[in-house]
Amino acid sequence: MPGLYFEQFKVGQVFDHPIRRTVTETDNVLMTTMTHNPAALHLDAEAMKNSEFGKVLVNSCLTLSFMVGISVNDTTHGTTVANLGWDEVRFPKPVFLGDTLHIQSEVLEMRESKSRPDNGIVVFAHRAYNQHDELVAHCKRSALMLKKPA
Repeated sequence: MPGLYFEQFKVGQVFDHPIRRTVTETDNVLMTTMTHNPAALHLDAEAMKNSEFGKVLVNSCLTLSFMVGISVNDTTHGTTVANLGWDEVRFPKPVFLGDTLHIQSEVLEMRESKSRPDNGIVVFAHRAYNQHDELVAHCKRSALMLKKPA
């Protein structure tokens, strides 16, 4: 299913993405080991029993990946030329194994591309909430988007 073209977005538009994702131990171990992160914080359940949180924390890069990835089907699938950057990435609450994430995206800004007349730039705010509706992650993403073909 294709995403939306530049002209189909509106500033203030909010997407409540229907896909929800429960974070599994396999997800967390794969992301953590594939990125060569040796932190016990993400991998050692026994060591984490005595930590501030009492259990393993989900790798924040995995949380960011889910947050942006889940948004794609409803917004930018097949219509993104490139991601230009991520700003204001924050993780106000930890994500734990077994948490179920719900993602919301909002269109914050739109502008024509100065260097590419067939493209526009859309700035999204992506927000991830856990099953308790607590905000666990937030970022702003700038995407170079296709305009509708003539």
